[in-house]
Amino acid sequence: MVMSQTTPTPAVLTAIPVENATVLTPTSAPVSSTTPSCSAFNISNCEPCAPGWQYDNTLLCACCSEPGSCLFPGACLPCTVGFYQPLAGQQQCLPCGRGFYTSSGCSQCQTCPGGSEALQSAAKDCTPCRPMHKAPHQTMCQICSSGSFQINWGQESCDICPENHYCPSPDVNPIHCPSDAFCPEGSAAPGYCMETFFRKAGDTCELAPVTIALLVIVGGALLFIIVMVARKMRDTDGELSVSRAPLLRKERPQGRYYGIPCDAEPVYAGW
Repeated sequence: MVMSQTTPTPAVLTAIPVENATVLTPTSAPVSSTTPSCSAFNISNCEPCAPGWQYDNTLLCACCSEPGSCLFPGACLPCTVGFYQPLAGQQQCLPCGRGFYTSSGCSQCQTCPGGSEALQSAAKDCTPCRPMHKAPHQTMCQICSSGSFQINWGQESCDICPENHYCPSPDVNPIHCPSDAFCPEGSAAPGYCMETFFRKAGDTCELAPVTIALLVIVGGALLFIIVMVARKMRDTDGELSVSRAPLLRKERPQGRYYGIPCDAEPVYAGW
């Protein structure tokens, strides 16, 4: 493309008072497609800036009537690190959100690799996770769940708390289990048998001697109560059977009226 000699941009004189005197300072005048400077370019060749690029405020872009366009693709500015632009013909790039980053001239942000994160927006790189973890598909580092731990930086996963250990906090080394407690794999705290009544025996809890003695005493007391109640009930039934016997045998005491038995046959005495 053959270009003619460009015409210098006219200057506007601005008056600035300095100690009762006036000094004229030249400032740049705004550029438009109608100024003599733009007449040197063929603005019909303007093209929208490609994705990952933005409008540049120079004559090569300012002379184009369409926002986000420049005279040729190389006149656009690439998005700086931490910024992106997925669309064409845009005047500015957008900052990447937390958990994402970009290098120069990107049309989309990238997720931080596993074990790292971007703690702020418009990040140009990622930092390793502190004693936490982050899988490649996640955006931010996560605290390990209960019963697991991670004490190293930049890890993608957590380690399960080993057997005979417990992990009270996800960012400390596992602690050895006390001798009188249980700590299966993945324990967040040691487990104890019920005090006084049980004691640890290998991998299980068994009755303590005092518990056995109490059970014997309580069992004996219950048995004694049952025997006494049964005996009382038997004696009561015996008394009831004795009182009911005359009625069952129809034996009634012989009654007498005027010296004659009540159940005697009537005797005709005559008149």
